[in-house]
Amino acid sequence: MWPGKSSVLLLSALILFSLFQAPSAAAAFELKKSYIVYLGSHDHGEAVTDADFDRVTETHHDLLGSYLGSSENAREAIIYSYTRHINGFAAMLRDEEAAEIAKHPKVVSVFLNKGRKLHTTRSWEFMLMEQQNGVISTDSAFSKARYGEDTIIGNLDTGVWPESPSFRDEGMGPIPSRWKGSCQSDSTGFRCNRKLIGARYFNRGYAAYAGLSSTLKNGTLNTVRDYEGHGSHTLSTIGGNFVPGANVFGFGNGTAEGGSPKARVATYKVCWPPIDSNECFDADIMAAFDMAIHDGVDILSLSLGGNAGDYFEDGLSIGAFHAVRKGITVVCSAGNSGPSPGTVSNIAPWILTVGASTLDREFNSFVELKNGKRFKGASLSHGMPEKKFYPLISASHAKLANASDADAVLCKIGTVDPKKAKGKILVCSRGVTARVEKSLVAMEAGAAGMILCNDMPSGNEIIADPHFLPASQLTYKDGQQVFAYLNSSKNPMGYIVPPETKLQVKPAPYMASFSSRGPNTITPEILKPDVTAPGVNIIAAYSEGVSPTEMPFDKRRVPFIVMSGTSMACPHVAGIAGLLKTLHPEWSPSAIKSAIMTTARTRDNNGEPMLDGDFKSATPYAYGFGHVRPNRAMDPGLVYDATTDDYVNFLCAIGYNQSEIMTFSGAPHHCNDGMGVLDFNYPSITVPQLYGSVTITRRVRNVGSPGTYIASFHTRSGLSVSVKPNVLKFESVGEEKSFKVNIQVTKPGRSTVFGTLTWSDGKHFVRSPIIVGGIKG
Repeated sequence: MWPGKSSVLLLSALILFSLFQAPSAAAAFELKKSYIVYLGSHDHGEAVTDADFDRVTETHHDLLGSYLGSSENAREAIIYSYTRHINGFAAMLRDEEAAEIAKHPKVVSVFLNKGRKLHTTRSWEFMLMEQQNGVISTDSAFSKARYGEDTIIGNLDTGVWPESPSFRDEGMGPIPSRWKGSCQSDSTGFRCNRKLIGARYFNRGYAAYAGLSSTLKNGTLNTVRDYEGHGSHTLSTIGGNFVPGANVFGFGNGTAEGGSPKARVATYKVCWPPIDSNECFDADIMAAFDMAIHDGVDILSLSLGGNAGDYFEDGLSIGAFHAVRKGITVVCSAGNSGPSPGTVSNIAPWILTVGASTLDREFNSFVELKNGKRFKGASLSHGMPEKKFYPLISASHAKLANASDADAVLCKIGTVDPKKAKGKILVCSRGVTARVEKSLVAMEAGAAGMILCNDMPSGNEIIADPHFLPASQLTYKDGQQVFAYLNSSKNPMGYIVPPETKLQVKPAPYMASFSSRGPNTITPEILKPDVTAPGVNIIAAYSEGVSPTEMPFDKRRVPFIVMSGTSMACPHVAGIAGLLKTLHPEWSPSAIKSAIMTTARTRDNNGEPMLDGDFKSATPYAYGFGHVRPNRAMDPGLVYDATTDDYVNFLCAIGYNQSEIMTFSGAPHHCNDGMGVLDFNYPSITVPQLYGSVTITRRVRNVGSPGTYIASFHTRSGLSVSVKPNVLKFESVGEEKSFKVNIQVTKPGRSTVFGTLTWSDGKHFVRSPIIVGGIKG
């Protein structure tokens, strides 16, 4: 670890899936639903014992028993009792019972046990945090922090495959004494070691939603082991050990390593087989948060989420608040619902929210047409049987008689006629079904290969998949040319070149089309996502309990795989946050967030503005502050800090009442009536609607050497921006100063204007986005 610094617990909350299929909800629960009754905070102190936790549980029985007729009835109804840091319980209740309990003066909120999704693109993609991405490489000073084995990294996800080489513990010393976690046993032979030091699973909320009480009793879901691959992938990205010669089917060969390769890691499994498209449930997420905080983590990473909603009715948001209150940085993925606007999830200001962009490595597989045109695609499949041109056919022209053109061109199961496709390269459109499923359809139809053409929303986002036959995925524009060739040629022919790994690709990074976008639909004054990080074609560890495609007949097993999604971007940033906590143990979660955000970059490796998936200029609604730069983040100069009181004042400003605030924060708090949400000390400045002018207050704290910072700003026409004072002189570390930003309309009528405010002492550049929408005179 970094000399003289305290050890760090970095807990990545990656929520893991299981192999098993979930039955439908049981009839016994027809009249009852799983609800969460949230009661605020605990403050037990350092001398807390199990007896104290038991007494909290009894108070929950008493409260619920007063509504259900007895404490015995309450015991039967309660799924979880949150006793450590989060105060509350999850229980099976009728709607009318939940409504009555919500009126109790000690209850902050009562809400349904909602389901969430893992933020990986389910058609199959992958990741490895390694040396080929120069954009996020770190220097020797950071490397010393990365190698410290006293750092503990945790993950809320689908569990872990403990036998993965990324989690070997050779040469590692004793487990740090401050760790309070445990390794939950199961029947699969799951074992922890000096690298993987903690593992727990939480499934009662999932079981309650699905009606699986009998399944839990016979142990089918009682395991931390990863039978889906997602958790192993994300946890190894954060803290996987050095693994020389890592590759995926021979591609991308190199040394695999996580953000902190000698760190200890722990996993909290909260995600399971999908029910109604949901995999991870709030009751389990809150239980995992409560335990992770107790165990002593420094960083929590969650590559999952759902629709944005009320902060007091969102289990993830509540759990994150309690973690941040205890000094834990919480990093979450932004979601995979892009490029539509307003789709970003995990939008609470105390969460560091991460979008997904590309890196400068590709797995190229070119498509050659007989007319001389050549298009760059992506794939991880094997080469074609012979190096020659093969007949091409559109899947819509190869359809079975009872299939529609629309279904056939998507290469859906049961739509392609083997008599028409056999020996030819089948051309399919992306969308609706999984990408590798389309290659399965092509293979079973006897096709020689497959060309997968992006739909319009996918744009230039091409993903390398382990297809079942020679295949290549093309951009939307190139795919349209392939279809045009098919429609204009009497004898269309083509060839798919075997894939190869390409490094130092330009332009990079650019935004993934799937990455969810702002604006923030709950609190538009808070810019989300906060940053972007590599999330396309990422190589990392995988579960050997499942195939690369997750299809039952696929018998392949691989220790590493390529995946894509904001799920893959999130652990990159969690790893960086852990390094910053190691280097600067005195920094608060908001200081760590600010350092990562204000030092991010909005230009690619060509020096041009970062592009979106359609190769048009991207905006902060896509990338937030920009693409992360770890080296700059370790010495940001100034940070925009925020305390628990600041977050509570934020909640006051958006309309929560005094009694809700007091219960939520666990302490009396007087709301500052003069503070508006625009004055919350967030590193960005976002004004959803501007009429005339507005003045906004911010404050910054010096975390570098003494110096004088001068303000500069850039905005498009339509706005005038001024800063007072425009010079800030800092004479010591920790000194804090405030300033005011005035924004005035000079040309009404523009929809949204983006700009920047930068404070610089000549060495540091502390950059904040300015977003102003709905400009009126």
